[in-house]
Amino acid sequence: MFQSPFEESIFKRATDNNLVRLEIHNFRDFAHDKHHAVDDSPYGGGAGMLLKPEPLFEAVEDVLREDPTPAPVILLSPQGRSFNQEVARELAKHERLIIICGHYEGFDERVREHL
Repeated sequence: MFQSPFEESIFKRATDNNLVRLEIHNFRDFAHDKHHAVDDSPYGGGAGMLLKPEPLFEAVEDVLREDPTPAPVILLSPQGRSFNQEVARELAKHERLIIICGHYEGFDERVREHL
């Protein structure tokens, strides 16, 4: 589904040299409706679609159940900090990271508050 960008270039070399390990989890696996929907309209209306909190919460809980090693949860969003060398050095200090890629208009605010 999302693997191909990581099979090239710098990330591939890091993986081949056992410097990093990537595990991709599909939010849809944690949605409970018949269409496995992970998006919804913003509460109170407005344009666009947001990622619903429930599938994201369940996905993170599942990841932590598989390996309880503490890990910061990083939400990738245009509203966040810019990724630069300083941020890369800060994140590299952690044994593992949980990175959640935003989609559509971003995340339901409950995701930011609780993860």
